[in-house]
Amino acid sequence: MSERTLYEYAVVRVVPRVERDEFINVGVALYCRKQRYAEVKIYVDEAKCKMLDSEIDLALIAKHLDSFQRICVGDKGGGKLATLEQAERFRWLTAKRSTMIQCSVVHPGLCVSAEQTHQELFEKLVL
Repeated sequence: MSERTLYEYAVVRVVPRVERDEFINVGVALYCRKQRYAEVKIYVDEAKCKMLDSEIDLALIAKHLDSFQRICVGDKGGGKLATLEQAERFRWLTAKRSTMIQCSVVHPGLCVSAEQTHQELFEKLVL
């Protein structure tokens, strides 16, 4: 039997109008220190976003989510934040903020495969 290890995840949300506190789940960010895994999976349902705000700037949302993804994986295109250690990047990305891209609280769990667990959470919480 494979060893289970600690992971942390947060749901990535689009909040079209922050003052209304309505959101749509668009991704899952997952970090597992022991497996050196830090990734985010993203899918934006444009129709759902437009239901909350018919004037939402989907191109801007896509740009912000691309930056989020680059920072999460440590891509140099993500700027200075992408150069931080995995844990620091994950903590920065999941910090509480009042913007159009927000994360849920961070949830812990145990997994054998961070990648497989990530996919399962993504399918359950986003798709």
